[in-house]
Amino acid sequence: MATMIVPNSIAFQLSANSLFFLLLIIFCSSCKTTFAFQGTKSKSFHHILHLNSLLQSAACNSSTQGLHHQKSSLQVVHKHGPCSPLHLDRAKTPPTHAETFFQDEGRLRYIQSRLANKSGCKADVKVTDVANLPAKDGRVVGSGNYIVTVGIGTPKKQLSLIFDTGSDITWTQCEPCLGFCYHQRDAKFDPSVSSTYSNVSCNSVQCSSLLSATGYLPLCSLSTCVYRIQYGDSSFSTGFFAKERLTLTPFDVFDNFLFGCGQNNQGLFGGAAGLLGLGRDQLSLPSQTARKYNKIFSYCLPSSSSSIGFLTLGKRRRYGSKSVKFTPLSTSIQDSSFYGLDITGISVGGKRLSISASVFTTAGAIIDSGTVITRLPPDAYAALRSEFRQRMRRYRMGRELSILDTCYDFSKYKSVNIPKISFFFRGGVKLTIPLVGTLYVANVSQVCLAFAANSDASDIAIFGNTQQKTLQVIYDGAGGRVGFGTKGCY
Repeated sequence: MATMIVPNSIAFQLSANSLFFLLLIIFCSSCKTTFAFQGTKSKSFHHILHLNSLLQSAACNSSTQGLHHQKSSLQVVHKHGPCSPLHLDRAKTPPTHAETFFQDEGRLRYIQSRLANKSGCKADVKVTDVANLPAKDGRVVGSGNYIVTVGIGTPKKQLSLIFDTGSDITWTQCEPCLGFCYHQRDAKFDPSVSSTYSNVSCNSVQCSSLLSATGYLPLCSLSTCVYRIQYGDSSFSTGFFAKERLTLTPFDVFDNFLFGCGQNNQGLFGGAAGLLGLGRDQLSLPSQTARKYNKIFSYCLPSSSSSIGFLTLGKRRRYGSKSVKFTPLSTSIQDSSFYGLDITGISVGGKRLSISASVFTTAGAIIDSGTVITRLPPDAYAALRSEFRQRMRRYRMGRELSILDTCYDFSKYKSVNIPKISFFFRGGVKLTIPLVGTLYVANVSQVCLAFAANSDASDIAIFGNTQQKTLQVIYDGAGGRVGFGTKGCY
């Protein structure tokens, strides 16, 4: 068997007449673009969608950062948009709508299979050659849309990482790439030039903790712990489990942060350098920084790929405001990584839909930053679709778009009324989905309801990132709750 010498110091292809500017109206008095929500009493149950602008901005609108000005905040950008540091990478072509949904389906299948069979951990395999560890089946992160930039090492190396509430371990590609490294925009992290890097030993408690974080028993290369994480689209990362200095902001620096230094990596990561794990396991970023942040973080996903959102560690001033409503984390979700929600109902245009409570309790639900389209139990989606179509019957239907079966052709309209959709969660929380989270727009003649049905009533429901756009979403791990606030960013 080969051995290795371990170094000691080691909606989103947007077409030309696309998406979110379809949802924008220009107010000349302020010379700024904003979503055209109107809330008069007679129209309080509808959004007003103005169709006077069809082109997606090719420039980053850095003025739309919203309310994220806080010391412990990072900018959040769509990985394929003009605000992304990956935007100028000509080696990577943004995915088409079909490719986006294909990747989303892969992530959905893995999450559902993992929650349905949590006991399916892989048996240990005695492999010491990290460079040749095979990848077969597992978890999908290729559909993760949003990235943040953090610093790793001393001196600090800035890296763009996909952030993911459904993953725990943080990892990045590392030199010397003993196996294979996919193309990334940033220069790869080189542990040999960092004064604060150290490998984790095989017999340490930290090495043993990899099982719960990745679903796979750790391996050993000489005396060094080896992590491995595999994804459902055949993406994977394998390498040395290590400790390093992590710099989130100038005010937030953490020594001995446990992460994966990837030596053999392959997959659909869109040029990002790796992944930032925000799940609930002990190896996740919230858990490793719990002494300072108490497992609290929040984010706002921007309205479009040309806008900027935020990821904030720790408690924000707005948490105590009346605009933020908290629902308890669901106790029905057994997996330690995911954040569970208890959905109790849905309304369309102010009308509470007639959906049995058992429809939601049978399936259960999670909130996920990496899943694009919200998935609902079949009966719940059927009720939502029926009421939405009834209220939209004056408008011409358009072609279906992959998993989205309720689409409209608005090419002959200047403005349309879109019924508001609200979700109800345990604790009496009502969340009205923003207009930008209600629709997925391919072009003006293909504007679709941005929800889809699961194939089986027992499949887990997922509250996806399209529906979370412009919301302030707050994860309070210590308090066992998730909060929602409106107008978190733009």
